[in-house]
Amino acid sequence: MPFAVWYDILCNVIREGGYLMGEFLSDLSQALAGTVAAAGQGVVRVEGRRRLPASGIVWPAGGVVVTAHHVVRRDEGIRLGLADGGTVHASVVGRDPTTDLAVLRAEAGDLPAAAVGGDGDLAVGHVVLALGRPGRSVQATMGIVSALGEEWQTPAGGRVERYVQTDVVMYPGFSGGPLVDAAGRVCGLNTSALLRGVSVALPAATVERVVGELLAHGRMRRGYLGVGAQPVRLPAGLADTLGQETGLLLASVSPGSPADEAGLMLGDVLVAFDGQPVRHMDELLALLGDERVGRTVTARIVRGGQLHELSVTVGERT
Repeated sequence: MPFAVWYDILCNVIREGGYLMGEFLSDLSQALAGTVAAAGQGVVRVEGRRRLPASGIVWPAGGVVVTAHHVVRRDEGIRLGLADGGTVHASVVGRDPTTDLAVLRAEAGDLPAAAVGGDGDLAVGHVVLALGRPGRSVQATMGIVSALGEEWQTPAGGRVERYVQTDVVMYPGFSGGPLVDAAGRVCGLNTSALLRGVSVALPAATVERVVGELLAHGRMRRGYLGVGAQPVRLPAGLADTLGQETGLLLASVSPGSPADEAGLMLGDVLVAFDGQPVRHMDELLALLGDERVGRTVTARIVRGGQLHELSVTVGERT
């Protein structure tokens, strides 16, 4: 029986006490071992640095492995250790340091891919497993989902669709390995480099988006407006109307930039971008992600004490 079924049985044991605990624990242990063995087929050893190897996930994209950016110190000559004991060479397709993700292309297209999904079903208290393969065999540790939150921005400026915090122990070499739910699905990628002192996982939705972008372009595209700005306090009446106390005063507009071509001028105060309020520079930067490159969006500004809206086509930062 799968681990998810035994997890439901455990809930019934706690509620009703109608199951022999020793037998239950034995069966649960077997179920956990089965989940690790099955999910471990899609976990590889990543030898991309001089010291301890790290882990990676075989992504469902034909010979693609995703791992943590910080554990891959070179672009060529990377070796992957497979579940069957064999090794293959791999090279870097692309990296995104802002989310600590790297995509590798193995010199073999028939690697057993992990079952990905389930991050949307996570809830605080759910049991999860962290898997790694820093050596020849798969390793595992178990914990629970400690906290969930909305979309957030990493300290390096990367966009993450959902905050996922667990209490799993991040053993050496586990970075780049999967976070697995009770059904054996990969619901995230574990990394020790994003937040110090906290076990966080990048949800599968973020990994899927970044992998797609890196496979398509070899890099993460970043939006570009061509402005320099600083926060400024809005007049009381305008602040009440907009429901925000500050906006961004445009201190520079680069000639020929998307902002210049859209008609933005020095002294304009940007208060919203693509329908989202803008109060600080980090909020504007967060709205200039890869998904807006090439799109025409609305910039709401204050000019001469009056609100105006301009259409801006977001460029790509080179």
